[in-house]
Amino acid sequence: MSLKPQGRVVYANARLLDPATGLDVIGGVLTDGEKIADFGVEFASPSGAYGDATIVDCDGACLCPGLVDIRVQLREPGDEHKSTLKTAGESATSGGVTSMVCLPNTNPVIDDMSVVEFVARRARLLGLSKVYPYGAVTRGLEGRDMAEMGMLAESGAVAFTDGTRAVASAKVMRKALTYARNFDLLIVQHPEEPSLADGGAMNSGDLAIRMGLPGIPAVAETIMVARDVRLAEDTGGRLHFGHISTAESIDIIRRAKERGVKVTCDTAPPYFSLNELAVGEYRTFAKLSPPLRSEEDRQAIIEGIKDGVIDVVASDHAPEDEDSKRLPFAQAAFGGVGLETLLAITLELYHNGHMSLLDCLKTITCNPADLIGLPAGKLEKGAAADLCLFDPVRGWKIDADQLSSKSKNSPFDGRLAQGRCLRTVVDGRTVFEL
Repeated sequence: MSLKPQGRVVYANARLLDPATGLDVIGGVLTDGEKIADFGVEFASPSGAYGDATIVDCDGACLCPGLVDIRVQLREPGDEHKSTLKTAGESATSGGVTSMVCLPNTNPVIDDMSVVEFVARRARLLGLSKVYPYGAVTRGLEGRDMAEMGMLAESGAVAFTDGTRAVASAKVMRKALTYARNFDLLIVQHPEEPSLADGGAMNSGDLAIRMGLPGIPAVAETIMVARDVRLAEDTGGRLHFGHISTAESIDIIRRAKERGVKVTCDTAPPYFSLNELAVGEYRTFAKLSPPLRSEEDRQAIIEGIKDGVIDVVASDHAPEDEDSKRLPFAQAAFGGVGLETLLAITLELYHNGHMSLLDCLKTITCNPADLIGLPAGKLEKGAAADLCLFDPVRGWKIDADQLSSKSKNSPFDGRLAQGRCLRTVVDGRTVFEL
């Protein structure tokens, strides 16, 4: 694939959508090299006079800013048998994701400037989806000594998290929030009290008892959310919770926002589209962290997205190889791939009448970009030409074996979906076409 951007290109005859401004018109986008030169209704006709520009007829499909995914596990460096930057980039672009933020739980951990720079450099050389690294909150993700967050931020880390591990110590979390406040940095927490979750395999309740599986109670999440909201309130630091899955957590965060606490949160598609019944006959592809919850929790997540308490939808992409998943349920690894299904499953909120198309797209474009401070997620003259062309009603059956991801552990394997990415453009280059 050439890393050289195309010249002037008009993406014409599209339903042009910009969730950041509420734009929804028949029009198009003019790109010039790596940048957006212009956009609007003047590019509606595929047979218009656009000078020397190449014309791409979008045939009425939806054209929006490239999707922004703020919770992705890349596995490189260290676990390339599960995923690489290249396979993750191919997976992202086939799902319309042009910017992704990767967790620091690589090997070595992203707690050192050299690893931040390695990931960013490798992604640039590949020329697929743009990759922005999180830095670790604590050294080695061990929850004890704080990493050099200031230096990591200078090297390109966009926010700080211990990834799939909670910062369990209240003292360490308070220290991190205080330090982050002084430098206007964002702390991202995996909200799960480790001692309550330890040894658990699925959501606690009657189903877990009937299946003979150890449970992870909802209170493991809510205790951590309640604690850290208080710490954020006390310190004035900026705090974000990843993959919220319970009704009570949403209530706590809602009340905190009303009090003016600097707290935000995201969820992932499984938590508003699946419940604990998806575990079925010990189906390890549905073993996620946090676990799939009750139907009441699932409905609460939908309401939280609708009313804006939940700011962002992120894929929570966690590739695992066959050897890690083809085990008895209690021993199998947590996690599911989600980059290629992020758009389609999020569009269920639109198709099921919960949200408008623009509000739905906000959660995967401008909202995550604004939260992390990325130059993405909006249509702006002079901005990077990162675009997603999709058909919102195109039906398809999700087949894990056909996904671009190196690992195939999709919790949506076999699900009928509606909405498909047709073309992805990164810096003016078409990097995916269906």
